[in-house]
Amino acid sequence: MRLHRLTPDGPLPRDGEPYPDDDRPRPEAPEDRRQAGVPVARVLDEHFAKPSGPRALADAVRDLDVPIHPNDDIAAAARRADAERVRHTGRWLVRHGTSEGTVTVGLALLAEAGTTDDAPLIRTIGLLSNTFGPLAARALERLDGGTEQLLWLADRVTGWGRVSVVEALCRLDDPAARPWLLRRAIDGDFLNGYVAGKVAIAARLHEAATELGRDVELLDHTGRLLSMLTHSSGMGMTLRHYPHAATVLTAHARHVGGAPPTVRRFGIVATLALHLATEPVEDSGCTEARRDALLASYCALLDREDWCGTARAALAAGDDWLHWFAGHSASRLPLRAFEGRRTATDDPGEENR
Repeated sequence: MRLHRLTPDGPLPRDGEPYPDDDRPRPEAPEDRRQAGVPVARVLDEHFAKPSGPRALADAVRDLDVPIHPNDDIAAAARRADAERVRHTGRWLVRHGTSEGTVTVGLALLAEAGTTDDAPLIRTIGLLSNTFGPLAARALERLDGGTEQLLWLADRVTGWGRVSVVEALCRLDDPAARPWLLRRAIDGDFLNGYVAGKVAIAARLHEAATELGRDVELLDHTGRLLSMLTHSSGMGMTLRHYPHAATVLTAHARHVGGAPPTVRRFGIVATLALHLATEPVEDSGCTEARRDALLASYCALLDREDWCGTARAALAAGDDWLHWFAGHSASRLPLRAFEGRRTATDDPGEENR
């Protein structure tokens, strides 16, 4: 809560790390991860079979390896016990637990028995999202008004925690979440690859694409999402398997040139053009004719004097990503903005100057 007061509208500084118990030895995880929740579930059954208080449970689970994701064994143990006692115990552990495992058990209990009264507590611990994000997302998802609570948390978490929260919003499929999913879900993190396809489907991006010419925030977010779909193989859906790839790419190509050139827009268009130029046509999600038309449209835009000027100014200012992309794409997608430019690849000593 102290860290949250420092950045009330954004992620915690350093994601809240280090945690107060970081110097404690970590419990050893079982070799078979499918059994990860069994010891915790056994302790929960034993605890709730007796009249002991939450502090006794905190002591009992302190040295156990506790899964940070929803776990069927732990959830079943919570459902076997009296709901009110489970709720009281979960609240106490989250508020007063002094180890990650203890607090995680409390959050797992609230994920099964929590009420809307618990939303502020769940949101707050969920700000420590790399550890508590998955269970916080699960707990908020099942509450009445969960969409509003998840949206609050989504704007304040990054990394793996953000993946969990965005996935929960996509599963809810609530129209109230679509404006946020269409404009803010993709923040540029590499891990966005796990959710980009889910966001496109849940937000009905292909339907919203008709508004790209009138909504620059939607336009830029769509570009980031499409760019992510070009290199999300192994994480989630790619353009190849996105059923509306051709529709959304066409709308983006039609409207992106109507916005003023920026370094970020240049990078997104160049990334899409490189993908269309170098990958098999089926990886674009388009017919060959549509792919060729899109590539021509993007290349014509990148060749425009105002867009070239924007890229050249960024290169002169030392933009790291653009320098990397210029060298990476030089032989596969020659762009006028990069002509006559010496790169680290041309001269091994360049990086050291």
